[in-house]
Amino acid sequence: MAERLTPGTAAPDFTLKNAEGKDVSLSDFRGRNTIVYFYPAASTPACAKQACDFRDSLASLQAAGYEVVGISPDPVKDLARFVAEEALTFPLLSDEGHAVADAYAAWGEKKNYGRTYMGLIRSTIVVDPDGKVAVAQYNIRATGHVAKLRRDLKLDK
Repeated sequence: MAERLTPGTAAPDFTLKNAEGKDVSLSDFRGRNTIVYFYPAASTPACAKQACDFRDSLASLQAAGYEVVGISPDPVKDLARFVAEEALTFPLLSDEGHAVADAYAAWGEKKNYGRTYMGLIRSTIVVDPDGKVAVAQYNIRATGHVAKLRRDLKLDK
């Protein structure tokens, strides 16, 4: 498992397939602030809540200079269904082998109902225009996360 990212370090580059099966790379967002968030599974209640919060805040985030990208271990077909179900307007990327989640320290040991297993750790990394980590948040809650992130980024006055 990779060490957690910290502000000032280079964000690991990646290229993953989006819901349409097209390649999207972190370097495509160079020159812009980019919110990269990792979520466990498309079409689940908490992940839908978080994705819809990002969708509903997207215009104001973009107006403040931020793009949003969601990454999960779901296959492309599941992402396409999730995008359609929730009318999502930002890229969702498929990391089936969880290599990108590993590189971002968003894959690791989890505990649920007394059971320990390996899985995706809900995390958000904000990458600055130069490709450096500006904010790294791990073990976040889906509900209320976008509002907290906006406060942390000082976007709500």
